[in-house]
Amino acid sequence: MTPLLAPRDGLPPVIENSTQLVEYAEALRAGTGPVAVDAERASGYRYGQKAYLVQLRRTGSGTGLVDPVPLPDLSAIQGAIGDAEWVLHAANQDLPCLAEIGLVPARVFDTELAARLAGLPRVGLGAVVESLLGFSLQKGHSAADWSTRPLPEEWLVYAALDVEVLVDLRDALAAILEEQGKTEWARQEFEAILAAGPPAPKQDPWRRTSGVHGLRSRRQLGMLRAIWEARDELARRRDVAPGRVLPDSAMVAAVQADPKNEGALLELPVFRGRANRRLVAHWFTALARGKALPEDELPLHSKPGDGPPPVNRWSDRDPAAATRLQAARARLAELSEKHSVPVENIVSPDLVRRITWSPPEPREAATVAGALRAGGAREWQVEMTLDVLTDAVNRA
Repeated sequence: MTPLLAPRDGLPPVIENSTQLVEYAEALRAGTGPVAVDAERASGYRYGQKAYLVQLRRTGSGTGLVDPVPLPDLSAIQGAIGDAEWVLHAANQDLPCLAEIGLVPARVFDTELAARLAGLPRVGLGAVVESLLGFSLQKGHSAADWSTRPLPEEWLVYAALDVEVLVDLRDALAAILEEQGKTEWARQEFEAILAAGPPAPKQDPWRRTSGVHGLRSRRQLGMLRAIWEARDELARRRDVAPGRVLPDSAMVAAVQADPKNEGALLELPVFRGRANRRLVAHWFTALARGKALPEDELPLHSKPGDGPPPVNRWSDRDPAAATRLQAARARLAELSEKHSVPVENIVSPDLVRRITWSPPEPREAATVAGALRAGGAREWQVEMTLDVLTDAVNRA
């Protein structure tokens, strides 16, 4: 592999004032072809998923490294790009934070999703670049604290190189997809990314706490929810990742210990640190508030949902449904191998579970097709899986 160590045009200065932004916007407007776009966040360091650096590159325009902290409105860039195609890797990760600063694509080409459809065994950016372009990218900065200012030069080099390869990677993947007869599949997938819009807020996000399954009673769950909410409010106010305010393990340990007073809470290992000693009243008050909830306000053991139960319970609750799911999975695995596409990209596993748990009536192709479309399946997915799923729902 040929290591990519420096941008071919040299490292551009970071764009951090409106004059520089307008100049680069005009350069983008004068450029041609797709626009490579990437964003760096400070996940694990800051609260939320806002962008702390935006990288762009277009033929004839060069690379732009934009600091969205002093420039929170990038509508000038949006206007310059117009309806040109954006090239991103794992677009779903970056589009929400880009939309917050005024950048929304009219068309996209997602190189990670394209690599999945093309059947590549590894779809991370570095792996795909090595496989198709023969270059090795620097590693080690993707999980850095990109809210750091000033940004180290080696981080900026890493960021610039990410967009330098994207358009060439797009062209290589497009050629593979065309050769495999999957261009239309990719087009529908990319349109679905745009149509999906921003992700909906997660229901009961406190249930994602690591270790929550070790809590047995609804009273404990109420205490966990209360201390989670106290942590979240504090993290939001300080703009710090919640796990840096108080680890998940500490919250679960506090709930399990059920301290009778602040002193007892301070006896737990994590709470002995200087920062948490100062906040002990904050944490103990939250625990006490959760513990004092009336019975009818305590959270249920599992969040209410409209989907089927966990698959490991199907055999006991509905053996016929378990048979249908097993048949569907076996045939879908064959399709995956035949077309060199991961099963989860052929059709959503959740949608398969829903259809096999509660088959549409009557159990025929037309109603199965309707259920697939209602569940968000693209037309190429409907066409590929319709016979398989129609057969599966009629197994029992």
